[in-house]
Amino acid sequence: MPKFLIQASYTAEGTKGLLREGASGRRAAVDQVVTGLGGTVEAMYFAFGEDDIVLIVDFPDPVSMAAVSLTVKASGALHTRATPLLTLDEIDEAARRQVAFRAPGA
Repeated sequence: MPKFLIQASYTAEGTKGLLREGASGRRAAVDQVVTGLGGTVEAMYFAFGEDDIVLIVDFPDPVSMAAVSLTVKASGALHTRATPLLTLDEIDEAARRQVAFRAPGA
């Protein structure tokens, strides 16, 4: 199942919502969204600095991740970045594949 790192920062309105419902309320909302699309939440942490929240989630396919990303961004409550995570075996497989590539100017 594809795994993704999600890094997000709350907007002012999103932060107000977090203050109203607390971290456990947000965790419940995240779990509902992710499991509703057949995924699981591996880890969820709140942070401070550039990112307010960091998650590692599994989704059945990248389209499910894209659907969540679009919906969350459309809410205006969060700015998010989703990064696909690859296993060691997946990188080993990628390294074994032959790629026909010519660098520009070569």
